[in-house]
Amino acid sequence: MKSFPKPLTPEEEERYLQKYKEGDPEAKKILIERNLRLVAHVAKKYQKQGEDGEDLIAVGTIGLIKAVSTFDHAKTNKLATYAARCVENELLMLFRARRKTAREVSLNEPIGTDKEGNEISLIDVIEGENVDIVERIELDRNTAKLYALLEKILTPREREILKLRYGLYGKEEMTQREIARRLGISRSYVSRIEKGAVGKLREYFREEMEQP
Repeated sequence: MKSFPKPLTPEEEERYLQKYKEGDPEAKKILIERNLRLVAHVAKKYQKQGEDGEDLIAVGTIGLIKAVSTFDHAKTNKLATYAARCVENELLMLFRARRKTAREVSLNEPIGTDKEGNEISLIDVIEGENVDIVERIELDRNTAKLYALLEKILTPREREILKLRYGLYGKEEMTQREIARRLGISRSYVSRIEKGAVGKLREYFREEMEQP
């Protein structure tokens, strides 16, 4: 893991916090840069789960920026303590979002047909008669749109990695490390491709939602 600037001393931190409070944007930049080592420390424990270190640091840095922007000396004495919680929360939100996306898609995968020949999915079996019809229709519509977008806006390599990563089209869910071994590329490269592909899909959905 690359080296980061040395942390601020308590006196330096106090001085830059005061400057930032007074509206000095350079002070905010320094507070962020000199706490990047903290981000790396928090992110390191999640690397054992097959995650790319640089990606984790990038996401964790968002939490650090939020921490510096919202830090209140009256509620906690140490910026580092508050920042560590913000960084970890940001990483946990990332993991929860990934699991949610994978679960929503997988639940709608066709698994067979009913007695009338109608196609059924896993969500039909799990939810039975208790399913909210309006929510089901919306979820099915978004899932169908997602599959269409996979073919429309992603490259063949991006599609393959998302299919393997999230178990799409009946594929078995795989970790980034397993995908890297299967495709003969590095895990960090798999992570970058996955991140870019998800970003494309997210941006497309966002633009569509913003249209009147």
